[in-house]
This record gives sequence, structure tokens and C-alpha cells, in this order.
Amino acid sequence: MIKYWWILVPLAALLGYALKSYRTYQFQNIGEVLVRKALTNNLPKESWHLLNNVTLKLGNGTTQIDHILVSRFGVFVIETKHYKGWIFGDEKSREWTQVIWGRKYRFQNPLHQNYKHSKAVQDLLDFLPAEQVLGMVVFTGDAEFKTNQPKNVHSLSSLLSHLRNLDQELLTENRMQFCVGRLECLRLALTRETDVEHRTNLAKR
Repeated sequence: MIKYWWILVPLAALLGYALKSYRTYQFQNIGEVLVRKALTNNLPKESWHLLNNVTLKLGNGTTQIDHILVSRFGVFVIETKHYKGWIFGDEKSREWTQVIWGRKYRFQNPLHQNYKHSKAVQDLLDFLPAEQVLGMVVFTGDAEFKTNQPKNVHSLSSLLSHLRNLDQELLTENRMQFCVGRLECLRLALTRETDVEHRTNLAKR
């Protein structure tokens, strides 16, 4: 075994790289990573600032937001769903349905879920008009809507198209910086403890 010690060196390096990657992305699922990469690679940094995996205090608990995109065109609170199969749902339904190979799975209406996130950000950025904080849901997988796709629900490509076509500037650069500063100041640290605390709060609800 000892004579093969040289094999352990690259294995150890590979394990170290894997652990580092895990620590980097353990708080983000595949969909969140895809959205993060798409937004950072395709939007000019001078007009957009992206915050990922933002956990905020909310009353006696916490709320965890996939992405907050601060821009001259408003503040976008983004909920990401990496789903496949067929999706059935509308704006008002409490639950939506995912169908894969004839099997049905129900999940919370992500628009309702993200409404709570948007309200938390509106309360935090109380110096902005409420209509300048907008909620959006993004499906990043191969899911296909079999009902009319609700407003403010996008695929990754339609999200980018929508954002690029915005032309009404609502926030000055200073106001953008103030939004980012307040969010960065009040968000909880991106640690395992924060994640555990949030999951505990969810279980209590």
C-alpha cells in the first residue's frame, strides 16, 4: 500500500477541491447557480448588482431569498425553481402541480411564496415606493407549463430578455448603492448555522 503513496497525492488534491466547491455551493441548488451565472455574465455591472441566498430576520423568524437584483430599473426579488415535467398552476391557486411520467406532485404556489419575500424586502427598503420592489419566479429546468404561464413567471431566457428590455430608470446610482448597503448590512451571515436556524423556523411554522 505504501509503495502507491504517489496515487494519494492527486486524490487528496481532488478531494480538497471538491470540499471547497461544496462549501461554496452548499447553500445554492442547481437552479440558483444557473440564475446567478446567467445574470452576472449577461448584465452590465454598472447598472445591476446581484445578491444571492439572502436570509433576513422576519418577526420571530427568518425568510430566505434566492436572489435580490438591485438595478436602476427597480429591485427584483427572484425565487428559483429547478423543475422538470409539466407544470399546472395560476396566480391565485394555493398550490401548483408538477406531472412527471403520469405522477403528480403538489408544491406551494411560488408566486405566493415569493410575495412574502418581496414584502420583507419592501419593508427593509422602506425609502422606496413599494412598486419599485418586484417579485419574479424563474424556472430553470426543463419544466413546461400546460396552463397559461402566469405574469412574472419566467424561464431563464425570458428573464434575461425581460430585464434587457427594461428602459425606464427608477433608481439613481446613489439610491442603488444605498439599497445594496442596507441589504448587505442586515442580511444574516451565509453560514451553516444561519441555514439551520432558517430550517428550524420553517419547521415551527
